[in-house]
Amino acid sequence: MEKHKNTKARKTLPSHCTAKRPEAAVLDNAFIRKDPYGVVLIISPFNFPFYLTLIPLVGAIAAGNCVIVKPSELSRCSEKLMAEVLPNYLDPETFAVVTGGHKQTAKLLENKFDYIFFTGSAHVGNIVITAAAKHFTPLTLELGGKNPCYVDSCCDFQAVANRIAWAKFFNSGQCCISPDYVICTADVQDKLIPCLRQAIRSFYGCNPQDSPDFGRMINDKHFKRVRALLDCGQVAIGGETDECDRYIAPTVLADVKEWEPIMQQEVFGPVLPILTVSCLDEAIHFINYRDRPLIVFAFSCKSEIVKQVLDCTSSGGFCGNNDLNPIAFVTLPSGGIGCSGFGKYRGKFSFDTFTNQRGCNLRVLCFEEFNCVRYPPYTERKLRLLEFGAAVWRWKLCTLL
Repeated sequence: MEKHKNTKARKTLPSHCTAKRPEAAVLDNAFIRKDPYGVVLIISPFNFPFYLTLIPLVGAIAAGNCVIVKPSELSRCSEKLMAEVLPNYLDPETFAVVTGGHKQTAKLLENKFDYIFFTGSAHVGNIVITAAAKHFTPLTLELGGKNPCYVDSCCDFQAVANRIAWAKFFNSGQCCISPDYVICTADVQDKLIPCLRQAIRSFYGCNPQDSPDFGRMINDKHFKRVRALLDCGQVAIGGETDECDRYIAPTVLADVKEWEPIMQQEVFGPVLPILTVSCLDEAIHFINYRDRPLIVFAFSCKSEIVKQVLDCTSSGGFCGNNDLNPIAFVTLPSGGIGCSGFGKYRGKFSFDTFTNQRGCNLRVLCFEEFNCVRYPPYTERKLRLLEFGAAVWRWKLCTLL
């Protein structure tokens, strides 16, 4: 693959360092130059094909890169539309859309790219990171995971149920930043389930299958995978399915056990399991015992409870008394940690992700006498001069080495 940079993009200008410099560097010009990586590969998923393709694409092109885009073949119509329409709005010299299935993706990954951005499952992410390692290619992985949602006993349960139901059943649950499971006490479960039932009925009517606002599973494979999870726990709400329509009703499972299949994988469908614990400390211990999720949710009228969940857990992001609204804040980074991925993007974070920040130092060739102190033979006098020259002197005798 021919390596080239996006010459149509903005010129990279040095960002001069404003920090104090060592005395030995008073004649130097130090700055950070933000350069594009070169050729970037973006592999996007099926669930939000336009958003999860265009957001990183804009950041990569803005940073000066050329981009190969590989949308998911599962959302075929969206893939076809992007391939046909994007050349009408973007310079074809800066990007290309590659369509096709697993074979085409595997062929792409055989090439050496300068950066790879992947959004999808952990299974495919493992394939991507293995391919990138062969060429020492840096990358960002957005992998999702089992996002826990802690609900405290001190709550407006109907408000909590409304927010959880909207976030969980939006796009038929095929959303990596939605709550994957609720964790709470048995008493809270008993209070929350009727409110969830009311929220679902308010959103989608008595028969959600007839609602124009409730989606379907992307294909038969994912339908069968999620339908098999209905055998876990006890069906408290929903549970109806229609294979011909790839329809799974908004479903809530009560009294789910941690060893059941639904707690061993990301649900990625309209099924919400509720796991009961005895107290907040047990909930936090359960969350921390598992892989770090993309997002942790916490609902409580007590701010100290929300803060405790925030302080005592680790995740890519956090939502206190909120649902999916953080995606509206372009000033907040989006990304995982550990098994939920690594790297951040959205807004300026997308630009930074696709930018190589080069630390640059320029020095004139004259005044060679100032350099002599670095050269052998070494003496005590040279050592004292080096110690003086390496110090960064600041006002009020504050010295940073």
